[in-house]
Amino acid sequence: LRGLCHGREPAPGAVTCGSVLKLLNTRHSVRLHSHEVKYGSGSGQQSVTGVEASDDANSYWRIRGKTDGSCQRGTPVKCGQAIRLTHVNTGKNLHTHHFPSPLSNNQEVSAFGDDGEGDDLDIWIVQCSGTYWEREDAVRFKHVGTEVFLSITGEQYGHPIRGQREVHGMPTANHHNYWKAMEGVFIKPSADPAKHDEL
Repeated sequence: LRGLCHGREPAPGAVTCGSVLKLLNTRHSVRLHSHEVKYGSGSGQQSVTGVEASDDANSYWRIRGKTDGSCQRGTPVKCGQAIRLTHVNTGKNLHTHHFPSPLSNNQEVSAFGDDGEGDDLDIWIVQCSGTYWEREDAVRFKHVGTEVFLSITGEQYGHPIRGQREVHGMPTANHHNYWKAMEGVFIKPSADPAKHDEL
C-alpha cells in the first residue's frame, strides 16, 4: 500500500528529492554538464556547459532542498519549490551571479561550493504547470537571487571544451530555458512519510 500524502497521492512520475538525474535542454538537445574546468574569465569558478552526449558521467545532478532537511529524500518536488542542484562528481552547486557569461554576454552560470555547501546564490525555483514537477514535463529553473532563467542559446566553446554549449542566465522566460528530466536514479516516495531515510 502506498501512503497518501495529505489525502492526495502524487503521480508516480514526479521528480523527488534526493534523485540523481540528467537535465536536457529541450530546444538545443544538450544536457546540463559540469567538470573540473574553470572559466578563464568572469568569476573563474568551475564551468557549467551543455553536452550532446547522453552517456557522460559528468552530467548527473542531485536534487536537494533549499536547506538541508527541507526536502526529505523521496518527497515529490512541487512546482514553485526552491531547490539546489548539486553536481554529483564534483560536489558543487549550480550557481549564478552578476558576471557576464564568456560567449553570449548573458549572466554566467557556474558550479560553486564544496561538498554540496555553497551560498544563497545556489537556490533555484522549479517553474512548472501542475502541482508537482513531473518527469515528462518541460520545466524552467528561475534563480532566486538574480531572477534569471537557466538557459542555453547555442553558442559553442572551442578548446579545451570544443563543441560544448554555453549555459547562462537570461532575464526572459522563453523556449531557450525549458529543461526535462532524463536519465537518472529516481528515489521513490516513501510509503510512510514518518519514516526517515538516513542514507
